[in-house]
Amino acid sequence: MPNIVLFSGSSHQDLSQKVADRLGLELGKVVTKKFSNQETSVEIGESVRGEDVYIIQSGCGEINNLMELLIMINACKIASSSRVTAVIPCFPYARQDKKDKSLDNLYAEPAVLQWIRENIAEWRNCIIVSPDAGRAKRVTSIADRLNVEFALIHKERKKANEVDRMVLVGDVKDRVAILVDDMADTCGTICHAADKLLSAGATKVYAILTHGIFSGPAISRINNAAFEAVVVTNTIPQEDKMKHCSKIQVIDISMILAEAIRRTHNGESVSYLFSHVPL
Repeated sequence: MPNIVLFSGSSHQDLSQKVADRLGLELGKVVTKKFSNQETSVEIGESVRGEDVYIIQSGCGEINNLMELLIMINACKIASSSRVTAVIPCFPYARQDKKDKSLDNLYAEPAVLQWIRENIAEWRNCIIVSPDAGRAKRVTSIADRLNVEFALIHKERKKANEVDRMVLVGDVKDRVAILVDDMADTCGTICHAADKLLSAGATKVYAILTHGIFSGPAISRINNAAFEAVVVTNTIPQEDKMKHCSKIQVIDISMILAEAIRRTHNGESVSYLFSHVPL
């Protein structure tokens, strides 16, 4: 892949390396330092003049990750790169604004479908459950592609991260229930949802989440909940969390990011990735 340079921010270098390996590239040289006042300094260690630059930086963790990304973009533009594309596996502050459609937004849905078919033996007798109305459209798409039924949990919140009441719409009796959501933070919602599904007659409960933030009491809640597994993608590093919770499993999405970079670099459409997992 000529005229392409791939850089990694400091937030998730393991994922960046996997993407580079899939593309057959070496990660570009970049040095990140912090001044005594905690400001971030970034030095690009190679020429990017005229190059098509891609910077992988997940938005997980501290706000400095976002600032580091902006500084890297600026450094590459000043160094006369032809184009700079930010690849952000977990987009920060995404909960603050919702859009029905957006440009170049990659979905984990194909990888989720593949994981369900390969890892849940009873998937043909499952029911896909949305933990809130906001995710109903995406979750219904997964149910349709699996040719199974769909259920919805309506939740009423007292405040952020605190659910007051849950109402299940749909029949989960004698079925494997698969909760699907875009992210889990403190995991109060999905753990309450798991209890609701089991009390309604579900035989097993899985949770599949795009972004596993797992802050505060999340890990202890998952350990005490009746999940068969809590499955997340590796948009956020999960190694430390997995040491404390055997229920957490990870779907690698590096091949999706790598193929998106390859297609963007070559001027090809990325819409293929909305319904397929690249080999």
